[in-house]
Amino acid sequence: METLTYTTHINAPRQKVWQTLWDDASYRQWTVPFAEGCYAVTDNWKEGTKVLFLASNGDGMVSQVAANKPNEFMSFRHQGEIKDGVEDTTSEKVKQWQGSKENYTLTDKDGGTELVIDMDIAEAYKDYFNDTWPKALAQVKKLSESK
Repeated sequence: METLTYTTHINAPRQKVWQTLWDDASYRQWTVPFAEGCYAVTDNWKEGTKVLFLASNGDGMVSQVAANKPNEFMSFRHQGEIKDGVEDTTSEKVKQWQGSKENYTLTDKDGGTELVIDMDIAEAYKDYFNDTWPKALAQVKKLSESK
C-alpha cells in the first residue's frame, strides 16, 4: 500500500470548500470524474458512522467516517466493497486494501484554501487515481469558487 497525495489551492474560504465537498448536490458534481452518477449514503458524515460511496449502478465502497472536524479535516477508513447489492468485507480481494484511509485536509493559505487529499492505494489503482484525482480537484475548485 502506498500513500498518494493530491493538492490544490482554491480561491474560497474553507467553509465553502467543505460545503462543496460534502453537500449532496455538489458531491455528485465533483465526483463525476470517478464515475458518472456517484453519490454517498451517509448519516450526515457523522464520525464513527458507516458511509457508502456508490456509482449510479449501486456498486461502490463501504467505509467508515474515521474523523470529521468541520471545515478542517475528514478521514475515511475503507472497509470493503458493494457489488450487485452485496457488501463484501471479508474476501481476500478486499482484505488487500481493507483499512486504507482517505483524508481531506483544508487549511487557510494565501487568502484561500489549500485542499490536500492523502489516500492509501494499492499499486494496481495508482495510475487510475493519478489520472482521476486532478480532474476531481479541478471540479471542487470550480464549484467552490463559483458559489
